[in-house]
Amino acid sequence: MRNLWVLLLAVVLSVHVSQAADLLVEAESFSNKGGWVVDQQFMDLMGSPYLLAHGMGVPVEDATTEVAFPKRGEYYVYVRTYNWTAPWRQGEGPGRFTLSVGEEKISQVLGCEGTAWMWQEVGKVSVKEKKTVIRLHDLTGFDGRCDAIYFTTKKRDVPPSDLAELDAFRRKALHLPDKVPSAGTYDLVVVGAGIAGMSAAVSAARLGCNVALINDRPVVGGNNSSEIRVHLGGRIEMGPYKELGGLQKEFGPEKGGNAQPAATYEDQKKLDWLAREERVSLFLNYRVIRVEKEGDRIVAVTAKHIENGSELRFEGPLFSDCTGDGTVGYLAGADYRMGRESREEFGESIAPEKADKMTMGASVQWYSVETDGPSTFPEFDYGIEFTDESCERVTMGEWTWETGMNFDQIKDFERIRDYGMLVIYSNWSYLKNRLKGNDSYRNRQLGWVAYMAGKRESRRLLGDYILKEDDLTKHVAHEDASFTTTWSIDLHRPDPKNSRYFPNQEFKAVTTHILIYPYPVPYRCLYSRNVENLFMAGRNISVTHVALGTVRVMRTTGMMGEVVGMAASLCKKYDTMPRGVYCYHLNDLKALMKEGVNEKGLPNNQQYNEGGILSEAPVVQ
Repeated sequence: MRNLWVLLLAVVLSVHVSQAADLLVEAESFSNKGGWVVDQQFMDLMGSPYLLAHGMGVPVEDATTEVAFPKRGEYYVYVRTYNWTAPWRQGEGPGRFTLSVGEEKISQVLGCEGTAWMWQEVGKVSVKEKKTVIRLHDLTGFDGRCDAIYFTTKKRDVPPSDLAELDAFRRKALHLPDKVPSAGTYDLVVVGAGIAGMSAAVSAARLGCNVALINDRPVVGGNNSSEIRVHLGGRIEMGPYKELGGLQKEFGPEKGGNAQPAATYEDQKKLDWLAREERVSLFLNYRVIRVEKEGDRIVAVTAKHIENGSELRFEGPLFSDCTGDGTVGYLAGADYRMGRESREEFGESIAPEKADKMTMGASVQWYSVETDGPSTFPEFDYGIEFTDESCERVTMGEWTWETGMNFDQIKDFERIRDYGMLVIYSNWSYLKNRLKGNDSYRNRQLGWVAYMAGKRESRRLLGDYILKEDDLTKHVAHEDASFTTTWSIDLHRPDPKNSRYFPNQEFKAVTTHILIYPYPVPYRCLYSRNVENLFMAGRNISVTHVALGTVRVMRTTGMMGEVVGMAASLCKKYDTMPRGVYCYHLNDLKALMKEGVNEKGLPNNQQYNEGGILSEAPVVQ
């Protein structure tokens, strides 16, 4: 009899298990995103890209997608979301939205509770058809965010919150293969398609390399794209190798300026330029998440698509980290630094007396537009209080609207970006609703607010040489001089006026331009000292915090990219590594830098150099 009961219990449990069903829907995979946008900036921190209802105070159009449930019936529903103003104000946040499943509208308001990314319990829904449309309905336009939606027939079956456990849960639920499909083997794999990465890829390709260029957004250009809207700074056609930077005459926007209309940055021109390069394979919307190594060399990187979650594996003998954040180098165990060195370590007079973690901040730029009649803006009060004295009486904000200098630009980056949006909305709400004598704002409304933050500084990967203040101010000559930096030493710091009103919560920056002579930077700053086959180009190269103040602008980083591409071609030609180019093939590199890879005879409209230079006399080689 006992065995019979055991058998019956096993049958009941088997039936119960067989009836259990679940479905995970990644929000970024919605087929119709409506007015919601995909935000991948923080997927390394919170585990995934997500959808963002970025409507600047006006609810955005619904996002919808059709899903296939495993069976009809009642499902418990959990939504992974975040109350983004929680760091500054307790209580309900502004990013409110709701969920509909088929014809059933769920009354539970999402995105406005808790203090961290969480699985918010929605309740139960009745699924009448296996193929059903689900809908995200934004209520405010104030950056509600949805990462994923989980349906389960099991009560209290809450997905994990631990990132490692959550990643395993996602992979199983989404049926991702254990073996990542190959994207191919390339002579050079470039990660990041800002100005540096674009230039590195094309430079190498024109010199005979097959190149994979991986970018985690749908557009290229980095800070010079319509998503961030920063002008190209620095000069080209300077120094001992005047052809460097010539590629920018082929793709650079004709107009300049920060926080200008989207067309100013000519995204399509850049994409078309890359498409014409037969040896460049462009992979848009892929973010590198893993690195494989053998000894001190990278053998492959894995990249995840930011919308559909698919992965690709890229192999090659050479890699170039043009991510800005030094992501590939970090994943590969490359030596790096963050923050400011002490004055004593490198003898830098501009450096602080003691080393610290301060960096230059990230800018969330914005502008308003004039309307034909009065316009309104919701009251926005989520922890930052303005007065007639402390408010910013402006109609736009560009680079000076800078946040996060006292926070970690990697680990705290979502908070940094969110604070940038918080102060814009709070200030604009005050101007529209509370400022005395605000007639000049009555007919104005927000025209654009960035949700992609423009970052200046984070990890700096260390090479065989670290550029420092003395190199620039004493004009120290190096045999491997390469691209020329022309921008001043431009180190941003919190605006003292802003600090007076918002101590330790500054959102404005100031700077002092310390002029330099045009200075050719050593090639040894462009490859890792401990990862043998890793180049870098961009703001993540081997420099001190002080020296970063001059090399970080985009025309200069583009020239870095060109040099990296040239060096990569020599690595292929001579079967060597980046350091080998310096040790044995430096004259070949100099010949390539002198000749350039650009189309000749094009006009140079790329002369903007706000920081100025002391002299345009020939530089020391």
